[in-house]
Order: sequence, then structure tokens, then C-alpha cells
Amino acid sequence: MNRVLNYIVSEVAKSRLKKAKYQSTEFEKIAENIRIDIFDFLRDSFFIFLGVLSAGFGLKGFLLPNMFIDGGVMGISLLLAELFDIPLSVLIVVINLPFLILGFSTISKQFALKSIIAIILLAISVQFIPFPVITDDKLLIAIFGGFFLGLGIGLSIRGGSVIDGTEVLAIFVSKSTSLTIGDVILLFNVLIFSFAAYVLTIEIALYAMLTYLAASKTVDFVVSGIEEYIGVTIISDHNEKIRIAIIENLGRGCTIYSGKGGQSMEEIDIIYTLITRLELAKLKKEVGKIDKEAFLVMHSIKDAKGGMIKKRPLK
Repeated sequence: MNRVLNYIVSEVAKSRLKKAKYQSTEFEKIAENIRIDIFDFLRDSFFIFLGVLSAGFGLKGFLLPNMFIDGGVMGISLLLAELFDIPLSVLIVVINLPFLILGFSTISKQFALKSIIAIILLAISVQFIPFPVITDDKLLIAIFGGFFLGLGIGLSIRGGSVIDGTEVLAIFVSKSTSLTIGDVILLFNVLIFSFAAYVLTIEIALYAMLTYLAASKTVDFVVSGIEEYIGVTIISDHNEKIRIAIIENLGRGCTIYSGKGGQSMEEIDIIYTLITRLELAKLKKEVGKIDKEAFLVMHSIKDAKGGMIKKRPLK
């Protein structure tokens, strides 16, 4: 497999050298970029494929056989499938299509193309894969149907696509109004659940909210990862001791940048470090030992890559 990959990389690199008239000394750099592109493509494809299977299992194994719905575009598709007896596989593609066309201009062409492929694969899996029906317990259906659907959506996002166009609409609306992306998604789902309560039953609408909560929390977990990172900015007169404590006692890296006090205008070194939420208490303890008056600012980081992200062994 590795020989085949190296051969493909070599041939593509040679082709690019000829077409763009690069210097032969740039061959290794071009080959390395191609390897990265191929690796990213295979990784994204793997995530999208797993996401499609998980979402399909959540739909056919839990939600569809029991007339349950979810929020977002998927919720609209499930609702219309129940009301008009239209195949869900058709509705998934048709209803998501306008949002994906919007994604071409709002996000990127690559994102839109990946999403179209992912949604078509989801429609195929829903139509042709005979997923088993797991349970008829309403609480289990709502929780685990939402979990597997959310897992599928999260894995697809990891792969650079979506299988639910709600986020695309939210991004578009937030750019032209004062509403945030979260506000748009919330309003969108309130309308869906209200309509479900009117045309179906209030009980189904309430279970749909539970399904949506399970799905959204799972998406957050998958996208943010198990180790959600916290960015911490530290301002102290004892910044050198704090820097050493972060490196030696927590095994984390840090960045020092220069600033000025807002009132005194004195030069001051500012420490910035990235830790997991589980290490936050230990960081506060270490800083408190050195300077109880230190100023700390903390904020959540959705994802991080490169540098000293991985914790190094402590001495």
C-alpha cells in the first residue's frame, strides 16, 4: 500500500513540475504537499463514511420506525416523510440541496461538494441498508436515536462536510443580521417543534426536543473532542516563575508576548498557554502558589493543532 502511495505521489509531483515549470529542487516539497493532500482526503473520506453509517443507523434503527423527529433540516425531512409518506431518502437530498447551493458562496465550493456527496451517501444508506430496529421504548429511542444521529453529523463535520444544512443557513443569516449562529439554529428548531406539536402530538414534539438535545451534545463532543482545550492568558509580575511552573509542573508549552499596562503603560510580559479543562484546577493552584494576585483570562478552544499541544512527560 505504501509503495502504491509513493508511486502516485511521485507521478503527480512530476506532472506538477512539468506543468508549472518548477525547479527540480522543489520536487520534495511538492511531493510532501501531495502526501498531505492525499492523507487529508483519506481521513476526511473515512470520517464522512462513518458519519453516514452512524446517522443512517440512528434514523432507521430508532427514529423512523417509531415516528420520531429531530431538529434542523433532518427534522423537516422526517416530519414531511411522516405527513406525506414520501421516502426519506428523497427528502434528505431535496430539502438539503438549497442549503448546499447556498454553501457554495457562504463557505466554499469544496465544502459544498463534500456535503453533497455525504448527503447522497446518507440517502443511499437510508434507502438500501437494512439497519435493524433496536427498541420501541420511547425514552431510549429519543436518547440513542439522537446520539447516533449526532455522532454521524459530528463525524461528517470532522470530515469537512455536513449532512444537515441548518448550519449553512445559520451562517448566511448571521452575516446579514444581528443574530448569532446559535440564535438562528434555536429559532429554526423552535418553529419545527411547534409545527410538530400542532400536526402530530405534543408528546412527539417533546420527545423530538430530547432527541435534538442528545444529538447536539453528541455533535459538540465529537467536534470539540474528549479533551476540550482551554486557552489561558496570565498577567503577573512573577511571569518567569509561572512560565517555569507551566513547563515543569504541568508539562505544557506556553508563549510569552509583550504588552503594556492600560493605566501605568509599563512594559509587561504576558503568558499564554493551552491546557485541557481537566488541568485547569492544577494550573490555578500552581499560579496561586507563585502569585495570588495574578490576572487570569480563560476561554474555550474548539480545536488546536501543532506546537506543544500534546502534553510532554514530566521530569
